Amino acid sequence: MNIMDYHLIPAIIAIAIWLISFHFVKKLLIHQTKITKLLPPGPKPLPIIGNILNVGKKPHLSFTNLAKIHGPLISLRLGSVTTIVVSSAKVAKEMFLKNDNALSNRTVPNSVTAGDHDKLTMSWLPVSPKWRTFRKITAVHLLSPQRLDACKTLRHAKVQQLFQYVKECAEKGQAVDIGKAAFTTSLNLLSKLFFSKELANHKSHSSQELKELIWNIMEDIGKPNYADYFPILGCVDPLGIRRRLACSFDKLIAVFQKIISQRLATKRITDDVLDVLLELYKQNELSMGEINHLLVWVMSELIRNPKMMAKAQEEIEQVLGKDRQIQESDIIKLPYLQAIIKETLRLHPPTVFLLPRKANIDVELYGYVVPRGAQILVNLWAIGRDPQAWENPDVFSPERFLGSEIDLKGRDFGLLPFGAGRRICPGMNLAIRMLTLMLATLLRFFNWKLREGINPIDLDMDEKFGIALQKSEPLQIIPVLKY
Repeated sequence: MNIMDYHLIPAIIAIAIWLISFHFVKKLLIHQTKITKLLPPGPKPLPIIGNILNVGKKPHLSFTNLAKIHGPLISLRLGSVTTIVVSSAKVAKEMFLKNDNALSNRTVPNSVTAGDHDKLTMSWLPVSPKWRTFRKITAVHLLSPQRLDACKTLRHAKVQQLFQYVKECAEKGQAVDIGKAAFTTSLNLLSKLFFSKELANHKSHSSQELKELIWNIMEDIGKPNYADYFPILGCVDPLGIRRRLACSFDKLIAVFQKIISQRLATKRITDDVLDVLLELYKQNELSMGEINHLLVWVMSELIRNPKMMAKAQEEIEQVLGKDRQIQESDIIKLPYLQAIIKETLRLHPPTVFLLPRKANIDVELYGYVVPRGAQILVNLWAIGRDPQAWENPDVFSPERFLGSEIDLKGRDFGLLPFGAGRRICPGMNLAIRMLTLMLATLLRFFNWKLREGINPIDLDMDEKFGIALQKSEPLQIIPVLKY
């Protein structure tokens, strides 16, 4: 080889690298084009911002309307994030039965990274050994059927407190804020279960303050956030959502830390959840599911449909008579009451979207491709109103569940208030038991009426958006003792 040949070597290498790179880029572009062509349909994205303008103040409504145009599986580009939205029972069934594992990780909102919340909470952890450990602790020690059965007396005691409070209001002719009353009952049940102490009282402001704190957390987590659409803005926190959440988390954790410190100082053994966690050397950041708002929606629907309320009360009286308190063993004998709860959860799910999932790999779903890394939102609000799954979907009709085998446990894909698959809500059984007991108690001994001058048809049923839904206006209704 002469000197001329040596001079050609760099040029040959450069050409080879260029050819290889060209081939690789070409294949990548072809792959990306193929993926883009196979993406679910959706509105055309604008440059840079994508479909952010399509989100609106109530994304569940915006996405439901888009699904009516583009179909039950749509794709959006929210900034730089590809988002796939599931809006029908049929697509949800295929997702959870065929692709649950591949779509079981989380897309973590920037706001949730405040205080490393995403690394400390089972809800946001990726499927991992740590997540499995938390899930096992929850299933075995916190919310197992055995522990729930053992705490049956505790639940009845908290419901009895609710009854006494409502009775006093009835005797005084005072309206009851159903959301606040339900939250206080739920909070005290959970705090007794977890800490062996009550954190609130029906007659104090402490429960309202905690309710507002927890709702602020749920609302901020659910808010559309530019830092989620453009991850490069994460460190800037342009809307201040992460900073507000950090402050809210600190306040909530301070409540728990005070209780934990007192327990460690006294070394008192109470055999509650806190003892279990301390014994396992796990400090778990405890979050309470927003089941109280479900009771608000139930009572709202029944106030608007007095014949249904009367039918439920008649069923309860036939089973219990006029004096006996309801027991959990009675629930199975109250099919219409169960139907009311199912119908409420269909129309007013505790969260409009299941917590966002993320595709581990390219996944085929409903004839389209969900690309690796995409965010998947399951629109429960739309699924509950899916005309392919429900007749007269916008009408509140508990009768649709009478004689039906449909349940709330993630096996019927038109009704998924607690999710499905490996990420199903672990607190589902406790929520159902508590909700049924509270509702039966409120209907068992009381008739209910709106304040003077308010027509049931005019009752405000608007929703306040967050990671969970609640009514925009508190439901305040007057109890009247039946006996």
